[in-house]
Amino acid sequence: MESLPTTVSSKSDRRGRSSKSQNTSKPSLIMAFFSCLAWLYVAGRLWQDAQHRVALNTVLKKNLELRPKALTVDDKLMVLGCKDLERRIVETEMELAQAKSQGYLKNQKSLSSSSSGNKKMLAVIGVYTGFGSHLKRNKFRGSWMPRDDALKKLEERGVIIRFVIGRSANRGDSLDRKIDQENLATKDFLILENHEEAQEELPKKVKFFYSAAVQNWDAEFYVKVDDNVDLDLEGLIGLLESRRGQDGAYIGCMKSGDVVTQEGSQWYEPEWWKFGDDKSYFRHATGSLVILSKNLAQYININSGLLKTYAFDDTTIGSWMIGVQATYIDDNRLCCSSTRQEKVCSMA
Repeated sequence: MESLPTTVSSKSDRRGRSSKSQNTSKPSLIMAFFSCLAWLYVAGRLWQDAQHRVALNTVLKKNLELRPKALTVDDKLMVLGCKDLERRIVETEMELAQAKSQGYLKNQKSLSSSSSGNKKMLAVIGVYTGFGSHLKRNKFRGSWMPRDDALKKLEERGVIIRFVIGRSANRGDSLDRKIDQENLATKDFLILENHEEAQEELPKKVKFFYSAAVQNWDAEFYVKVDDNVDLDLEGLIGLLESRRGQDGAYIGCMKSGDVVTQEGSQWYEPEWWKFGDDKSYFRHATGSLVILSKNLAQYININSGLLKTYAFDDTTIGSWMIGVQATYIDDNRLCCSSTRQEKVCSMA
């Protein structure tokens, strides 16, 4: 009788443990279920991303196949319209080479307004002048330089004479206006529109003068004369007549001399170091009167943008003649400061 409660108690304990075990397993199952759902979701997203990457790679491959191929240099030149320019450059180079073989210029026409028509002139004589040299010009017009009708008759003989001057630093000022007015009355100027008239610009004036003279008149010779020189015009014309047909002629009173290296001294050459250890100038015609044949003047015209100038115009011209096939002609009649009788110029 006393053991019965014990048995009942034992069964009650088993039922309690079984119920507790069932209560514990339900949350576990729920957690496992949600874990499976989460895993399936992540796996699905990963698969979906993989599919997107495959689709994207496919689109990129198609786009790469559709893209134009890399342009070559020739293609780019064609697109930019440079092929035609390249062709014209080659043609121009060929024409220039041909021009040099024919005297440095091809098919040049005289722009002279003289009555000589298409006849080739003997010489163009450019007399350097400045804004303050009105009295000197009048003196020349009253002595060796013809004027008015006499100037026209001289042009009919094939000789052009012009005073050569540039423009004022202040374009259109009273200096320019006075020259324009004087030229309107006398018609004996060659005005260098692109040159600034100044003492320090004289070497550059040489380039502008020869270029303008070649472009305006077709002549055998081009003569540069300083404004402090009186000419025996008939003597000069005779000298030039005797040299007709002589290409490459560089004519003048030839000289050389020491290069002045001391800054502030007269005739100082800022680029003295270029003339070697002996500091001596190359042989060149004195600047008072320089004569160049047609092809040498044309050479200056064609290459004026590249030609180097020095401190003085006579040495500047001499430096250009070193590099070409020039024939140096030393004529004592062109030594204007000489005391000899037979000469065609003298210091005014």
